[in-house]
Parts: sequence; C-alpha cells; structure tokens
Amino acid sequence: MAQLEPALVDKKIPARRKPGPWRIASIIDGRALRVKLTTAAQMYGGEHSDARKTVLDQLHSAMFRGRMIAQERLQQGADGLDTARLLAAVMDEVLHALYDYTTTHVFRARNPTEGERLAVYATGGYGRSVLAPSSDIDLLFVRPYKASAHAESVIEYMLYMMWDMGLKVGHAFRTPQECVKLAKEDVTIKTSLLDARLLFGDEALANETAALFNTQVVHGLDAQFIADKLEERNNRHIRQGNARFVVEPNVKEGKGGLRDLQTLYWIVKHMHPEETTTLEDVMKTNVFTDHEYHVFVRAARFLWTVRCHLHYLTGRAEERLSFDLQPEIAARLGYRDRGEQLGVERFMKRYFIAAKDVGGLTRILAAKLEAQQQKKPEGWRRFLPGSGPKVLDDGMFQVEAGRISIADEEAFLSKPCGLMRLFQVADQEELDIHPDAMAMATRNVRLINSVTRTDQDLIDTFLAILLEGHNPGLALDRMNEAGVLGRFLPEFGGIVAQTQFNMYHHYTVDEHTIRAVDHMASMDRGEEGFGLANRLFDGIENRRALYLAMLLHDTGKGLGDQQIEGMKTARAACERLGLGAAETELTAWLVGNHLEMSETAQKRDISDPRTIVKFAELVGDIEHLRLLYILTVADIRAVGPNIWNGWKDQLLADLYHNTEAALRGGRTDEASVAAELQARAESHREAVLDKLGTIPAILTEMDEAYWTGFDLETLITHAQMLSGNPDSLVKAQVHSGAGGTEVFVTGQDRPGLFARLASAIDGQGASIISAQVFTAQSGRIVDVFLLQDEDGHPFANGDPSRLQRLEKAVAEALTGDKPLKIVKTRPNARAAAFLVKPRVMISEEESAQGTVIDLAGRDQPGLLAAVSAVLAEANVTILSAHVGSYGERVFDAFYVKLPEGFDEAMKSSLREQLLAALGRQDLEAPSTPARTLRRAEAADSF
Repeated sequence: MAQLEPALVDKKIPARRKPGPWRIASIIDGRALRVKLTTAAQMYGGEHSDARKTVLDQLHSAMFRGRMIAQERLQQGADGLDTARLLAAVMDEVLHALYDYTTTHVFRARNPTEGERLAVYATGGYGRSVLAPSSDIDLLFVRPYKASAHAESVIEYMLYMMWDMGLKVGHAFRTPQECVKLAKEDVTIKTSLLDARLLFGDEALANETAALFNTQVVHGLDAQFIADKLEERNNRHIRQGNARFVVEPNVKEGKGGLRDLQTLYWIVKHMHPEETTTLEDVMKTNVFTDHEYHVFVRAARFLWTVRCHLHYLTGRAEERLSFDLQPEIAARLGYRDRGEQLGVERFMKRYFIAAKDVGGLTRILAAKLEAQQQKKPEGWRRFLPGSGPKVLDDGMFQVEAGRISIADEEAFLSKPCGLMRLFQVADQEELDIHPDAMAMATRNVRLINSVTRTDQDLIDTFLAILLEGHNPGLALDRMNEAGVLGRFLPEFGGIVAQTQFNMYHHYTVDEHTIRAVDHMASMDRGEEGFGLANRLFDGIENRRALYLAMLLHDTGKGLGDQQIEGMKTARAACERLGLGAAETELTAWLVGNHLEMSETAQKRDISDPRTIVKFAELVGDIEHLRLLYILTVADIRAVGPNIWNGWKDQLLADLYHNTEAALRGGRTDEASVAAELQARAESHREAVLDKLGTIPAILTEMDEAYWTGFDLETLITHAQMLSGNPDSLVKAQVHSGAGGTEVFVTGQDRPGLFARLASAIDGQGASIISAQVFTAQSGRIVDVFLLQDEDGHPFANGDPSRLQRLEKAVAEALTGDKPLKIVKTRPNARAAAFLVKPRVMISEEESAQGTVIDLAGRDQPGLLAAVSAVLAEANVTILSAHVGSYGERVFDAFYVKLPEGFDEAMKSSLREQLLAALGRQDLEAPSTPARTLRRAEAADSF
C-alpha cells in the first residue's frame, strides 16, 4: 500500500499549496521524444529488434515521468479531474510518439494504398480525455474496408510495445461499416464510439467514420439511446445494492457515482454530438443552469479526486471505497477529527453529499428532457406524454403523465407549506413526483427557515404525512432527496449523509433512520412478518411520540453520547413542533433510551430476576415498554441486511414478556420476578410433558433459566433429541428463521469443557453469535450454540458434509483429551481500519446468581475460545455466555462462578489476561499512516 507523505499525516505540517495549471509540453516534450526514438533507430542501423529495447525504455521513461508528476500534483492538492486529464494527455504523447516511430522506422508505407490507411481512436474514459491511474487503455483501430498486412503489422507492434510498458490495453480492429453495425446491436459499443476521440492516423478515414456513425446510429435515435442508458443505469444500481448511501460505496459504479455523471454526459452528447466534447461542454448546451453547472463540476472533481487517490493508494484499479481505505483517503484530502466527529466520517459525509447532488442532477435532466417533449419508446413511461394534465382539487397540483406536478407555481411558492404539500399529495395519490416538481422543491427549500418552521400549516402537513400517510417511509425519502426534511427538521439535517465508521451499520444515518420509520409503518399497517410488534401497535396510546422518536432517535450522533445528546435534540424539535410537555418528555425518553432494550436482551441473562427488575424499573410502565420494544425492533431491522434474525426476535420477545409480567403484577422486586419466572418455567415443563408424555432425565434437572430460555417449540425439539437419555449427544441443524445454525451439545461437564467446545467450533470456520450454557446438578451439561458464517448467514447452510464435520469436531472436543487448540488470528485489513480499545469489567452487582464479566473488543476468529480458555485456567465456572458481534466489535457477557478465595488481586490478574486475549489481533494488524495517527490520538484521549 502506498505511503502517505509526512506532510499529510503530521497535523502540525500544513499541506503544500495547490499546484497551478499544467501544460503538457512542460511535462513531455513530444518533439524531443521523437528525436530520441529516431536516434535509437539510426543508432542500430535499421535493426529494429536491437533498437526496440532502447525505444521501449525511452517511451516508458517519458510515461513514468508524466505519471509521477500527475501523482505529485494530486498529493499537493490538485483535483482528480485535473489529474485524470493530465494522465490522458501524457498517454496521448507517448502513444503518438510510438505510432510515429512504428509507421516511420519499423513499418513505413511511403505511398500508402487505400487498404493501408489507418485511424486510431481512444475510446471509453480515455476517449473522454480522462484516465484514472490504473485504468485500461481502450483503443479502436479503424481500417477502410479489409485488413492489410501493413496495418496488422503496425497494430501488432504497437500492442506488444504497450504491453511491455506494463499497460492494460483493450483494443478492437474494425471498418467504419462494422462500427455502425455493432453499435446498432450493442448499446455498450455505441456508447464507446460516442466517446471515441481521434488520436492519430488518417483524418479523412476518421471523418468518414464519424459521419457514418452520426448519420446511421445517432441522429433521430435519442429516445432509444436514453431508454437504453437509463435501463443500464437502473440495472447497475440494482447490482450495487440500489442504495446511494451504502457505507462502502463504489466510486465508479455505485448510485451517485462517476458512472451516473457519465450517463448524463452520454445522454446530452447523443442529443448534441457536434457540440459536446468534455464534461464541461455538457453544461454549455443550456441543459443546466449556472448553479447546476457548478454542482456538476464540483461533484465530478471530488469523485475523480477520490478515485485517483484510490488507484494510487492501492496500486490497482480499485473502485470500492472500503473501510480500510477510507481513513487513508480522508487523511490525504486533509480531513481531521473535529469535536466528536472523526475525520473519516466528515470525509464520507462529503462523499455522500456529492452522490446526492448527482441524483439531483439526474432528476433535473429528466425534467428538461420531458419539457423538450422528446419522443420516448414503449417501456420508458416516465417521459411519455399522457392525455393531458389533470388539475387536482386544490388547484396547486396536477397529475401529469402519471406523476404529481405543479399546476400553479405562484401558489406553490407563496408559502412554505406548498413544499410540504407536494409530498403529501404524492403520498395521498400514491403517485411518483414529476422531476421538474422535485427540482423546483430543491431549488426553493430556503422558503423553510427559522421563522417559517413554526408555521402551523407546515407542521400539521408534516405530521399528517408521518402519522396518516400511505407510505411515510417513501415520502420521507423523497423529502430528504429534495432537502426539505433536513430544512424543516434541522436536527435531522445534521445527520443527512452522515456515516457511522463501523462495520455494523450498512447505511448512512439518515438512510438508516428513514428505513427504520418505514419498518415501523409496516408494523403499524399490520403487515406480516413482525409478530409481536404487530399486536402491540393496537394497544399503544402515543403513536405520534413513537414516530417522532424513531425519526429523531439518532440525531445525537456525532455530538457526544448519542442518547444524552439525542434527548436534547428531540426536546428541541418537539417543542418547536408544538407538542405538550408530557409528549415531549416521552419522545425524549424514547430517544434517550433507544439502545437499552437491545443491549439488555443481547448482553444480559434475561432469565436472571435482577436483569428483569432493573429493566422494569427503567421502563416504568407497560406503555413505555411497548413503545420501546417497537422502536428497538424497527431500529435493528434498519441497520442492514442479515442483521435481524429469529434469535434476536426471540431474545427481545422474551425480555418483553418477562418485563410485562413483572409490570402487570405490580411487583418488581427480585423475589416476585423469580416467582413469575418459575411459574413460566413450570408451564413450559407441563406443556412438554403433555406433548411427549415424558421428559428426558437430564432436562428434569435443569433450572428455570433453561426452561425460560427457549420457546416451547425449541424445548420440545430438545426433548425429542434427548429421548432415550443418551450420555452424550452433538446435533447440528440449520435454523434459517433463527438466522443461524444451532449446535445442541449434552454430555458430562469437566474443567475447560466450554473452551474446548468453542475452540472446536472456531476451528471449523464458524462464528459463534450465541452461547447458552446450562449445567444440571448431576454435572451433565446442555449447551446450545448459534453459528453463522463470515457473511452473516447460517453456517454450512446447504452443505450437509460440512455440518457432519462440525458435529464430529465438537463430539471429539466433548469426550476427547487432545490439547486445546486456539485458532490463530488472521490480520484483516478492513478491520484494521478501526481502533477498538479492549475493555473488561467484573461486576458482582449485575446478578444475584453469580459474577458478570463484560468484555468488549475487536471481533476475531477464535476469540470466544481464547477467552473461555483464560477463564478455565483461572478455575472460573461459566454459568452462561451472551455473545454479541457488531461488525468489527464484539461485546460478550459471561455469567460465572468464581472459585473460593478469589480476591481482588486475582481479579486484577484475570482482567489483565482477558485484556491480552482481546487485544491479540491488534499486534498483527497492518499498520498504515492514518491508522498510526488515529491510534496516537486515541491513546491521548484514553
């Protein structure tokens, strides 16, 4: 990986002054280069094979010098578009010199025949005169009608020379007629030819090719080309996840990336082929206003800057802005930590603002095309003229071509409520919004300001969208795209395009929030798949507080403690919206405690009476419990794909039911809660007995923690597996609904057994996301592990042989005596981007049944086995383990029984050993300049 310059790493040394404009003649003297090549040819007396190495060295040296200057200028502050153009100009000079040398000294045709004419084009990005540092060189060789030996020799010589220079070359050899034929058949080839730029060769042949292409492939075919390019764009977005704000975006192919800007360029160039050459030329066709022109150029320069740094940093054509690269790019661009916000988060926010701008430009272009009444083919219905606009009852809006547009622009702009009404009407009519209307809303968001935000009509309209809309998630997404939502709720505006620099959250904060509201609205509508949440919605009394809390729950991020700061922002927003004191405080309470239920369910033993008592004291009543449950489920579901699963569903539901029972009884002391849990356990025992007629002996010895730790269906399955009372059993089954593969283990307990089991599972490449440990009075154990693979899917799903190997390995660990093998950690470049300080807390207060050891650190292979081995070595008995993986971080809680006489000195020693196990991967993590700087800053703050 390329190293950063010290000036860009050391905060005390300012970056150098941005370099001025360049002239290619000052970087590569084309005339001098040709003289050197001619001298080489003459030096070897026409022996071209002997001269070849010298010529190759001269060309490579010129290219290398030009590339180094481009890289240096970029590091000094030149933007990426400038860099890409310099690299393209360098390549032009080198290839032109190679062509002249080849056709003059190697294969010279003194009186070229018609068949020996040749025109050489640059295509693709190179054809647009932009070239990323590691991009391919795309060339098109055009011949008049058939291949001649001379032309083939020239092309072959040039290609071998370019390959020997280390260039990746894409090439084609065609006649003008073949170009036309293939362009008609394939829009990708047509687009490539649209980019084609003559480098050198026969100009008459080039003019003939251009005229034929424009006449037969371009003119009169705008509509079909536009339809093809937008379909291609949509398909590309689907492949990239169809979300602009994914936290590891693809700079080139992702939504809002460079390819989307290029699509705008191609569409306008197709409409004006003689008028447009560069990206800036697109803006000079009166398609965009001056402001939109500057937005376009600003986005292009920023995205190209990021892309060029990516290529130089990785040494390859890397387009994905992955976690391990983000801090390095941020450091190169001068983004530093500011307050509670990391420099890398500030950089990524700038990236997503650029991506958002690109989306806005696409909408504007669509509106312009429709205004020009372009003829559109069947299938591209968004631009099809309808039977005529239909004005709606209020007279301000109309339905035009199946979308909501503005009928009375003066009324629309007369008061800020008009902006909000646009989204309300679209939601009520369940129609899309005309791109021209979206563009008008975007351009006029300043109608909403510190004075007009308190306009009652504006507030009422917003609340109606949120609480009564058909699809509030979609409406909020549109409002966010136009900038209206952040303008109306400045607290929300602070999290627009904000990233969370971790591997757990998949979207930006605003995207995550809107998805969470959408999930909540689905629960509210009673859609299938939400189980308990569906039923609870019918009983809640404070829908408005719940929806507002969901919309505001992450507005404290980047300001400090997100829950404390979130309460402040929520209060400010609710007071401005005119909510009463009680409703305001309820909303603020939900925001200030929105993580508590998730953390309690996943990090605590919810069969422990003390856990339930503490949580019941927090929520206070059943209404707060219902609201917090719904909020928590929606929040987790919106984090990203594969985050929500049946295991988390069961944990949260169990915590809800246990807490509800305590609150309904009105007795939240530990004794009362313990009695309630005991009653539930007895109810489950009786149900299993009724179903099977008997209960296996080992299960009769299990206490309430086991019988309340699983749903009835799972308990019955366990009893069926244990029928016949086997001495030992290992059974692995995929449970897609639970989000993992369950490994059920029973056998005789012994010191260090849990560590052996965890090590065997780790050795098979599985990730343990849950471990429930139960020990009978006779010393028999029932352990249940839930496993996933590295992608968050059930381990070994669809691979029976792998499940069998897992069962065999666990069975050997259960009964065998082989030495414990701890999985060696593997350095992970992506995970190394994150600084995770290991933490260990040992508490006697969390549980009346034992000691709780809380661990936090970097997730890594074999961690659970390593930690449990430390505990086994200290003769600590594990009562239960609660394992939680959150991206690159892990938070584990062990309920343990300490040996007799375990004093404070022993606890301190145990803590140090656990910290060593948690921090073992950091010793092997790749070191990068930005990581080194952030590690030093973090050490200062600890």
